[in-house]
Amino acid sequence: MTPLRSINSLSAQETLFLRSFSPDIVIQDRRWHCYVPSLEKFIQRVLRVCHEYGTLPQTLILSTDRAVRILNGRYRRSYKPTNVLTFTLAPHASQSDYHVLGDIFLAFETIRREAYKTHRPFAHHLAHLIIHGSLHLAGYDHHHPGEAQRMEMLESFLLSRLHIPNPWKPRS
Repeated sequence: MTPLRSINSLSAQETLFLRSFSPDIVIQDRRWHCYVPSLEKFIQRVLRVCHEYGTLPQTLILSTDRAVRILNGRYRRSYKPTNVLTFTLAPHASQSDYHVLGDIFLAFETIRREAYKTHRPFAHHLAHLIIHGSLHLAGYDHHHPGEAQRMEMLESFLLSRLHIPNPWKPRS
């Protein structure tokens, strides 16, 4: 998959839309606030980095393992929680015409557990998964090694724009 156009190659009208659009942020569990100070501002910072690649969710839902497990079972036939689920609203074939591409659901307990297990700050892992979900909405995937490498490289580049270390690089 080729990357989406950078914001620098968008028309003035498209750029104005992206700068004025703010995805809805739905917080279904108050524990999210305990782990990330100024949670909504933090999410907006992450989404601003994502929008340079035309990948904004319509809604970002900070949910729980239970809710994500139900959605994962209903729509993906996988009856377990996962860290991030994306639901595309627009077809990828005409992605250059769309900048709001779907919804992102994030599972609190899974993200907390993964951050702890990898010794990474919760907020850094959350930023990574928001970017990961946004790239899925833009049509990126990781089913094949080449796809996974391209997606990981873009994730680490976008995270670096937030001064967050590359999650794919082993920590010393």
